[in-house]
Amino acid sequence: MTATSYSWFVIGLAALAANLPFLNERLLGVMPLQAFPHKPLWLRLLEMVVLYFAVGGVAWLLESRIGGVFSQRWEFYAITACLFLVLAFPGFVFRYLRKRHG
Repeated sequence: MTATSYSWFVIGLAALAANLPFLNERLLGVMPLQAFPHKPLWLRLLEMVVLYFAVGGVAWLLESRIGGVFSQRWEFYAITACLFLVLAFPGFVFRYLRKRHG
């Protein structure tokens, strides 16, 4: 795979991971929750933080595979965290802002 295909893979993975907490009631999409009938918003946000770092780890592994890993400063993490929040917007709208009929 090329660097371009790795980049698109990470972007797609980030979009999927950002929406995962809003599209199901399971913890990280795998484990059922017995304590809550519906996942609270704080747990969904905590899930997003965990998934943000998981996607970052995958991106770091792919970057190290194609060459040297560049050191990043706080600006990089601030921008990527904001991008992750923007990618999560469709899932948030689906879960909280969509009008339910019936």
